[in-house]
Amino acid sequence: MASEIAAAPAASPLGAEAGTSLVAHLDPRRHPWLAALAAVLLLVAAWSATGTTPVALRHLWQWSPTLLLGLLTNVQISVLAMAIGTAVGLLVGALSFSPFAPLRGATRWYVQFFRNAPVLVLIYFTTYVFPFELRLVAWTVPFPDWLKVVLGLALPTSAVVAEIFRGAIQSIPSAQWEAAQSLAFRRGEIFRLIVLPQCLRRMLPPWMNLYASITMSTALSSLVGAHDVVDAAQVASNTVARTDFTVLVYFTLLAVFFAYCYPIARATRALERRHARH
Repeated sequence: MASEIAAAPAASPLGAEAGTSLVAHLDPRRHPWLAALAAVLLLVAAWSATGTTPVALRHLWQWSPTLLLGLLTNVQISVLAMAIGTAVGLLVGALSFSPFAPLRGATRWYVQFFRNAPVLVLIYFTTYVFPFELRLVAWTVPFPDWLKVVLGLALPTSAVVAEIFRGAIQSIPSAQWEAAQSLAFRRGEIFRLIVLPQCLRRMLPPWMNLYASITMSTALSSLVGAHDVVDAAQVASNTVARTDFTVLVYFTLLAVFFAYCYPIARATRALERRHARH
């Protein structure tokens, strides 16, 4: 009997460490949003099992497909605005290093003007400046309101991206430029092979913060007639006409925007810590 006990394998320290790591990873003190989500799911399950689901929650479930379609419009606006703004901003940022003083001055005025312009004013500006449809020879192309919002958000985005790009280039030590020039690299080769790869790593965290900010700004698109998630919430609130549902639907909008932007913020912080180590 004693020999059997002595021959019994000892508990693997690797398995114990893995279990401890899993418990620490799921610690609600480290991830309070996971605990909140679990509590909400348990509450909804209890309501469903007992048949005591509140009326406002049943209405929210009925309107959830409409809200999701509206949210897709917000995501579409934010992605297109960031794509256009990033492309224009990189061009403006590159032109800010031009050897021609008038061109540098024009880019500086462009950045300062659109960085300091209110987003809502720019959205109204693009809404009323551009026509509702474009006539191209024999074709008539509609110009929807959501696309005008994209342009309105792309303008400040391009100005901020230009500043991010300029700051990233200026953060590169001048010794790298001098070393590359001593090796007979041309200016374009230095920029493309040495400077740009480092700039992209340094630009990514502020670029992601900017995307989260632009995503939250898409809530303004309903003010000019775009059918986004806020517009869907307004229609739902007016249709149901219950105070408790109105409070619930707008609280849901807050939760949805938080759930979309919070992972971006966490990823940004992780990238910043990684960049600080390297």
